Amino acid sequence: MKTLKTLFAGTACALAMTQGASAQEVQLNLHQMLPPQASVPQEILLPWIEKVEADSDGRIKIDHYPSMQLGGVPPELYDQAVDGLADIIWTVVGYTPGRFPSTEVFELPFMVEDARAASCAYWKMYENDMADGEFADVKMLGTWVHGPGMFHTNDPVQTPEDLVGMKIRGGSRLVNQLLEAAGAEPVGMPVPAVSEGLSKGVIDGTTIPWEVTSALKVPELVSNHTEFEGPALYTLTFVLAMNKDVYDSMPEDLQKVIDDNSGLNFSVFAGGTQSDADAPARQVAVDLGNNIITVAEDQTGPWRDLVQPIYDSWIADLDSKGMDGQALIDEAKSLMEGECKGATGAL
Repeated sequence: MKTLKTLFAGTACALAMTQGASAQEVQLNLHQMLPPQASVPQEILLPWIEKVEADSDGRIKIDHYPSMQLGGVPPELYDQAVDGLADIIWTVVGYTPGRFPSTEVFELPFMVEDARAASCAYWKMYENDMADGEFADVKMLGTWVHGPGMFHTNDPVQTPEDLVGMKIRGGSRLVNQLLEAAGAEPVGMPVPAVSEGLSKGVIDGTTIPWEVTSALKVPELVSNHTEFEGPALYTLTFVLAMNKDVYDSMPEDLQKVIDDNSGLNFSVFAGGTQSDADAPARQVAVDLGNNIITVAEDQTGPWRDLVQPIYDSWIADLDSKGMDGQALIDEAKSLMEGECKGATGAL
């Protein structure tokens, strides 16, 4: 009888230990630069957090820290994930110019027309070309681009000549090259600083997509907006990335929750959601009576002539690093026009 009791006690203890392990909870934080009311946190990051928490039956808890509340500046976000200063980060890849050259294929002027197709292509190229290279030091959760990047300026911009002498905030090094080629003065500035830069006259305008203009009050600070039909003037690339050691330390079933809410579908969802937020933000400018200039696709010739040297120098730069820049362009275009065309994604 004593042996039987001991056996039952041992079995119960083992069962309790197993249950304790399977019920392990994980507390994470997510750090990013935008104010909490901006569309990315409101419509992408917070819904993602809620879905992960729900799918884990509450065993994963994620605290959201907007507006750089954990310290540092936006260009440091990626390294915060690498170094474990933050568990998960969302950031603009171009804030560290030249560090992730493959991603710049989606930032080339007049390269991207549809954010969902581009975000799909970005994830597939991440898996094919970047996972074991540029992004080997993080657990990647999502890769995407925003809707069409455009000009928001004090004075109207219809042609490249209209930019001469203007101080414009550029979103990436390739955008800055475009501005320089047009005779403007590019000003490096993270998105959260745009409002103050416009209000204090530090800049005469900015390049951002419509969706972020509402949170930054841009339509109240400038009265001219220039958008382009067809492929966008530019787009920026984003990543949602996690510290590898934190991910590896999680129980396998909770890793699966993270995996099931990451990857291709999530990337397409995020890019599409961000692009869909353009329309209501644009309506704010319309309601204010602002001047919205639309450059028809058949009128973009002078702009395309302006940016061709940017393509040439980008390809040469990648070639000098042992990477085939033209092949990356061809791969991205093939994906966007082929298997990623019409891509859909959801949480």
